[in-house]
Amino acid sequence: MSEREIVCEDVSLAIDELKHEGFRLDVIFPADEPNTALLSRQGETVRLRVAGAQALPRDLPPFQSGYVLTRAGASPAKGRAGMLYRDLIPGRLGGRYIASHIAIPEGGPVADWVHYHRIALQLIYVRRGWVRVVYEDQGEPFVMSEGDLVLQPPGIRHRVLESSPGLEVIEIGAPALHETLADHELALPNGERAGRSFGGQRFLRHVATETPWTPFLGAQAQETRIGEATAGIAEVRTIRPAGADELCFPAHDGELVFGFVLDGIATLDGTPVVAGDAFAIPPEKEWKLGDMSGDLRLLHVTTARLDAAASCPL
Repeated sequence: MSEREIVCEDVSLAIDELKHEGFRLDVIFPADEPNTALLSRQGETVRLRVAGAQALPRDLPPFQSGYVLTRAGASPAKGRAGMLYRDLIPGRLGGRYIASHIAIPEGGPVADWVHYHRIALQLIYVRRGWVRVVYEDQGEPFVMSEGDLVLQPPGIRHRVLESSPGLEVIEIGAPALHETLADHELALPNGERAGRSFGGQRFLRHVATETPWTPFLGAQAQETRIGEATAGIAEVRTIRPAGADELCFPAHDGELVFGFVLDGIATLDGTPVVAGDAFAIPPEKEWKLGDMSGDLRLLHVTTARLDAAASCPL
């Protein structure tokens, strides 16, 4: 198969032009602001890239601890499949993690395709609206609504089908830079194989309306089974005050400590935070939420030390 490379200013525009010539998209990255793509047509391959595009990591980049506070309101970038991405961890903690606030303002059918990722961890949480998705070996398409979550284990094929107007999701992944690879052969849905392992992890669908609120550090949380599904790599919960005046979090013995303010207001170690703000706390640091409004809802994500995890292949 012959291959040629084209250096361009706008990868998305170049992809559209090559598709009109009969090429199909095979690989694109990064999803939030694509700068590299691979397309093919009858034995011919074209690699598109923006000058200076960052190469994919061969391994998980080393974790770099740091404090991050990202405010709501920043302009998003147009990413893969026309979705809008807002970067929630701009420094990416050394390239180890990415967190994105993804929106589809208009709603309707999504210009997505069956694809998969080479990742160690990937979580999708619905903040607003609904989205219909389909996953390999998980049966018929289903709708995710506000507060719902899926774990996308390494290599699982999936596709976003349609969404409500104003859809907003939070996506968290490791490593920060990873490929989206098309699977042109597999049609979804493809049946159901309960409990299948993908890279040592299992697909998990968390449904908020079916999950009780339980005590958490003097407040309440909707817990998920992400810890079990990831073999201990991650924990995810939604937190609400339930009458508590403050929430004191102990130091974490892993890596990522991430929060996204879904609704309401609070202070983070004395600094005001509002809906749409996101933060990352160094794992060795204790931290506190105070002055919490009654409608506060917080997405709280932590991870283990991925270097020590047995099931984190790229």
